[in-house]
Parts: sequence; structure tokens; C-alpha cells
Amino acid sequence: MGLRTSDFHYELPEELIASRPLEERAASRMMVVHRDTGKIEHRMFRDFPGYLHPDDLLMLNDTRVIPARVFSDDGKIELLCLDRLSPTEWRSLVRPGKKMRPGKTVSVGGTTGTVVDVFENGDRLIRWDSPVDLNQHGHLALPHYMKREDELSDRERYQTVFAKEEGAIAAPTAGLHFTPEMLAALPHDFLTLHVGVGTFRPVQVDTPEEHVMHSERYLLKEATAQRINKAGRVVAVGTTVTRVLEHLGKQMPGGGKRLEETSQQGETDIFIYPPYEFRVIGGLLTNFHLPESTLIMLVSAFAGRELVMEAYREAVRERYRFYSYGDCMLLV
Repeated sequence: MGLRTSDFHYELPEELIASRPLEERAASRMMVVHRDTGKIEHRMFRDFPGYLHPDDLLMLNDTRVIPARVFSDDGKIELLCLDRLSPTEWRSLVRPGKKMRPGKTVSVGGTTGTVVDVFENGDRLIRWDSPVDLNQHGHLALPHYMKREDELSDRERYQTVFAKEEGAIAAPTAGLHFTPEMLAALPHDFLTLHVGVGTFRPVQVDTPEEHVMHSERYLLKEATAQRINKAGRVVAVGTTVTRVLEHLGKQMPGGGKRLEETSQQGETDIFIYPPYEFRVIGGLLTNFHLPESTLIMLVSAFAGRELVMEAYREAVRERYRFYSYGDCMLLV
């Protein structure tokens, strides 16, 4: 019998959920999990460079989080911009949806938006009469488990120091620990994957195979693909990087470990869960994820479910900080 969604459950005391970041990015704790021996170490993130090999390549996601959540001028409608199809067209989540049928309008900062279409999954296509100034009217869509509204300080802190390409709703949180100084001393490169709202969507079916994975846009440059192919080991910073590289690895004939050395962009809905044969990455830095989520399933595919669940139980015992603003785990 295959794995069930409940096989990825663990108990987490609510006080271990990090609702605010540490003052220093690199002050996080880091659990190190050795896949070959099952050994678990407790370190600080500052120790991270010591676990890299001379021929390693660190791969990071340079997406930039946009303040994608807006409210109507009368405060009655909430919109989350999932995708800016053009400066004046958004694919959006809208609450409450029953008030926003085709033809209905909404005003944000004096700009009027009209519901043009309702997609099968309930998303709305909104057409604005002029672009909405998100910097002025937008809010960051912080994860629900933080149980607070965004603050001005989140604009900088819920963003990696290397964030560049605008388009994400959520941060690639494994990258939040890096400082410019640490990154400058490590061999690294970037790809772009715009993290969507699907990253927070729970698995609501009994078995992982039944789950319908969300799709996200990515871009990988030709020079980066060449560096990946030359690297001795690719260490992915985060599940978003992992999903892009493994998606591209699967496109290669025979599922080889090399990538096509061209610029590649598109969408991926790859869902990685045990058992899975990794083709590209050989190391993974990631934060601690929600129980029964697609993200903890990906990590379990990389290091084995039993070892990962043991590591999570130990993280609870050792009082690690969990989720987006929390501590991290290095799997080698």
C-alpha cells in the first residue's frame, strides 16, 4: 500500500511558529541531516559554508515578492493578484466572491476594476481602467499561520537580499537567511520561479497521487544551465529551486542529470513526493514546512520519509522556530 497524506503529519506546538523574523538574517539555527548515515546535527546558519564542497554550485530563486493583496476603497472586497497578465489585467482571488460576478466593479485607490470573467476554479479576471499602484495600496500576503497583518518592516524582511524579478506572492523562504556578505563568498547562481498562492494550499485528499498541484512560472538562463552541468553538486536553496531543476531534468531524454544548455522558461506543476529519483540536485537547504503539505513531501522524497519525520520530531523537541520566518534544515 502506498503512502497516505496522514503519513506526513507531525504535532507542532503553536508557540514554535515564527510570526516575526530574527533581527539578524544569519542568526537562524540550522539542523543538518545526513542522508547516508541518518546523523542529525544542530548548528547555526553561519556554519552553512562549511558544508559545501569546492565544486558545489548553490542555486537560488531571485523572485521578488510584490504587495499583491489589496482592499476596495470601501473595505468590503479583498483581492489577491495571482498573476498580472498586463499592467491593467489581473487574475485574482476575490473575497467574498459572491459579490464579484461578471460586470461588477470595484475601486482601489480611485482606480476602477471590472470583473471580466470567472474561471472554473473561482479566480476572477479583473480589468482596471488604469494600473493599480501596489506600492501605495498593496499589502504583502503573509502566510495565514503568522496570524497578523503585514507591517512596513516586512517589505524588506520578507524578501531575500538578492530578490530581483517581481512577481511572487510568497517569499522563497530558504533564501531569507542569506546576507550579501555570505553569498558573495559562495559559488552561486540564480533562476526565477514566481511563488504562487498554491504553495499554501493544503493537500485535501487521502493519498498524494490524487492531489492536483498548482502551476508556477519559471525562467532559467542559458549560462546558468551551463554552470549547473559543470558543477560537481548542485545545492538547491529551497523547494522552488528544486522543483524547477527537477522539472527541467525530467525533460531530458532518458531523464539524465544534465540540462539542456539553452534559456528555458515556462510553467511547472511538478509534484515531488516519495518515491522519486532526483536527477539534478544533490543537496537541499529548506525551512521547516507545514504538516501534510506538498513541501514536506518533497523533502521526504529527497531524504526519506522516516528520517525526515524523525528530524521534525527532534526539531520540535529542540524548540526550533518553524515556517517562513523560522530556522532552516540542510539535507546533504
